[in-house]
Amino acid sequence: MDKIRNFCIIAHIDHGKSTLADRMLELTGTVDVRQMENQVLDDMELEKERGITIKSHAIQMQHKGYTLNLIDTPGHVDFSYEVSRSIAACEGAVLVVDATQGVQAQTISNLYMAIEHDLEIIPVINKCDMPNAMPERVEDEIIELLGCKREEILRCSAKTGEGVPEILDAIVERIPAPKGDPNAPLQCLVFDSVFNSFRGIIAYFKVVNGTMKTGDQVRFVNTGKEYDADEIGILKLEMSPRKEISAGNVGYIISGIKTSTEVKVGDTITHVARPCDKAIAGFEEAKPMVFAGVYPIESEDYEDLRASLEKLQLNDASLTFQPESSMALGFGFRCGFLGLLHMEIIQERLDREFDMDVITTVPNVSYNVYTKDGGMVEVHNPAGMPDLTEIDRIEEPYIRASVITTADYIGPIMTLCLGKRGELVKQEYISGNRMELLFDMPLGEIVIDFYDKLKSISKGYASFDWHMNGFRPSNLVKLDILLNGEQVDALSTLTHRDNAVDFGRRMCEKLKELLPRQQFDIAIQAAIGAKIIARETVKQVRKDVLAKCYGGDVSRKRKLLEKQKRGKKRMKQIGNVEVPQKAFLAVLKLD
Repeated sequence: MDKIRNFCIIAHIDHGKSTLADRMLELTGTVDVRQMENQVLDDMELEKERGITIKSHAIQMQHKGYTLNLIDTPGHVDFSYEVSRSIAACEGAVLVVDATQGVQAQTISNLYMAIEHDLEIIPVINKCDMPNAMPERVEDEIIELLGCKREEILRCSAKTGEGVPEILDAIVERIPAPKGDPNAPLQCLVFDSVFNSFRGIIAYFKVVNGTMKTGDQVRFVNTGKEYDADEIGILKLEMSPRKEISAGNVGYIISGIKTSTEVKVGDTITHVARPCDKAIAGFEEAKPMVFAGVYPIESEDYEDLRASLEKLQLNDASLTFQPESSMALGFGFRCGFLGLLHMEIIQERLDREFDMDVITTVPNVSYNVYTKDGGMVEVHNPAGMPDLTEIDRIEEPYIRASVITTADYIGPIMTLCLGKRGELVKQEYISGNRMELLFDMPLGEIVIDFYDKLKSISKGYASFDWHMNGFRPSNLVKLDILLNGEQVDALSTLTHRDNAVDFGRRMCEKLKELLPRQQFDIAIQAAIGAKIIARETVKQVRKDVLAKCYGGDVSRKRKLLEKQKRGKKRMKQIGNVEVPQKAFLAVLKLD
């Protein structure tokens, strides 16, 4: 066990984690020169295309007689749950900071996560070969953040490989060996799982105590199910089977599990014959922040969609879903995501990996609605709102947002945050002309397009991170969209009373452009309760009935027009309006 080191690489998005992992795998000879490519651990097409890490990836390397278990983690705030799970399986972390950008918001939040788990931190400054690198200034920022000595900070360039051998040596020297007793009863922590259509569900675990051998009978403590360990092994680039895995190591188990609900991330594996006395404290459940309805385009695909979501949930434990139905879209699922990028990635993965065509409704957050009889309802969907007369008050979730930026962009960022009903808590200089702004903001305001706007007004320099900060009473109303007096539940939204009229008007205008013209007038109305606050009309398509009428009395023309009018009226009573998918998506793009 003294020869094992478990560590992860944490950093802000785009600071070079995956590139550094590539160089480490190359230097330790874990990956053949022929197999080497950029972002070698990112095995999803999407990750390669976008240049981001979505899943954390575990792999084992050998260096100077030591076994190094590396977990490469994502950097985007929407995938922070992946990072928290990786941190739980490690004793140390390599904190990578970009020499051209310095410390950013996600660097700080990932670092705090690692410190909470008592990990040994190795600070590394990456991209030191860039012409605009400023390693001295970044060193000052790291010292201020960590309180470490200047000589403890390593410099490297993950692209050229310069300085990477020193990082590997530092990992061996500074990170402690895992604690645990190979002879104690077996205790393994499941930190990830994947679905393989030939071999069932494969669980990745870290052995905390004890030893697991091939063929052992094991029990998953939380679910109480028992299995035979048909194959166990360690994670190289491919899975590599072993006869036994003992305390401190990271590996995988294949036991022919078919149903996805039987493996839970954070569960404990133990022996049936000699069980451990208690389960390992797992991770707290991921709290979804953004909710959206996901519906199959063809209603008969409902069961396939359920199976696809269950398989995705194995691979991404932060996705939550429950069945729901909608008048306009039929049967589907209410899914909870950690953020908008997470939602977009899940949609893409459903399309690519499972070939599912889905419609996604407008994302929203969950509200606590207190009724007059003292009860409390959690509302994820505007359709689930109790009647207005029964509501005492509505509380919405607030976040504490931290924005790190250079002083040049303070004005526009302040305007943006205050326009989203934010309150400035404090602002302070971190170093040089870089500032941190803290805001209290309603989560519902930042859910749709806040991050995109922040990036564009700060020319990509502002970094953004947030955590939940309780619920506060708020003056919210439910805005309904009516087509010909019929309510379209998928277009309903909960919004602040001050924004409602403006938002309703913009939605009506947008829908007027998108709805195809029918044989009759379509009235598009935005309403709060029974009060109509905006209206647009899509004009009907008309045939020129006066074409055959040449000359003659005006009453002849009127007779034809009246006859047409009666026909249109009759049509309107039986006609129904199809809302195209574009209309649901347009609500997201309302500026």
